[in-house]
Amino acid sequence: MTLLLAADPRKHTAPFMMSRMDVFRTPDERFEGLPGYAFAPRYLEQDGLRMHYVDEGAGAPVLLLHGEPTWAFLYRKMIPTIAGAARAVAPDYFGFGRSDKPLRIEDYSYDFHFGSIERFADELDLRETTVVVQDWGGPIGLRLAVERPDRVARLVILNTGVGAGQAPSEEWLRFRALVRRVGTDLVPGQLVRISLVSEVDDDVIEAYNAPFPIPESKAGVLAFPELVPTEIDHPSAAKMMEVRAGLEQWDRPTLVLFSDSDPIFSTAAAERMAARIPGAGSAEIIAGAGHFLQEEKGEEIAERIVRFLPDTS
Repeated sequence: MTLLLAADPRKHTAPFMMSRMDVFRTPDERFEGLPGYAFAPRYLEQDGLRMHYVDEGAGAPVLLLHGEPTWAFLYRKMIPTIAGAARAVAPDYFGFGRSDKPLRIEDYSYDFHFGSIERFADELDLRETTVVVQDWGGPIGLRLAVERPDRVARLVILNTGVGAGQAPSEEWLRFRALVRRVGTDLVPGQLVRISLVSEVDDDVIEAYNAPFPIPESKAGVLAFPELVPTEIDHPSAAKMMEVRAGLEQWDRPTLVLFSDSDPIFSTAAAERMAARIPGAGSAEIIAGAGHFLQEEKGEEIAERIVRFLPDTS
């Protein structure tokens, strides 16, 4: 497979072809005029791949980590409020958003994603960081906390889990089966839409589709479900179990905040997560939101996070 064969030359010309023909860079015009998202793009490079991030506000950093199949756009309702009290930093993983996208599914692994975010935190020299995680942000960001406590001061955990040997839920197994069945015909925005409780405008859904103008650009989206260690001998399993064990020793401030209507991560999962972490109090539940609670209750969540930050409560 090559990008030249897959791309429409009228839309994806030479500036968007990487020196390696197995990497795609989404054209900038795909991100113009997105609803509620006017943040200046920032970039850093890692081994020839360009990573995009939003960086707004000043003070102690709040690192906002997205999941599958979203990108920094998911945090657009939260960034202004957080940036009023701290420094809001929201990167796009490789394969997502405005970041470069390797086109081979085998290029993606748990270690690859974690390594890029660890390096991102080092390159921006993030210290005393509040790490906010949701969905795949959990295994990545919680690992950052456990392995790099020099960078992380506190955690905010939204609708996620970490472990091995079983699926998060029966609904998640149906999701994985869907992704396997449709492959590159998958529509990321539609995944977001069916995971919400409330209706959202079509232009919002199209913003979640914006990073993926050609089928091959969805390799990162297709890879993530396969990286969940539903079997104990899965390549991700050992490290995820280490992270889970590390959380049982995590005594720094932790806010566990799940939604009430997520079929993948239930309110019972929220209670189990809070009980596992010494630094967490009781789980808090946001009413009227599904899996992507930042989309439906972003302003409310941001206000709660600001109250959780030091010197702002």
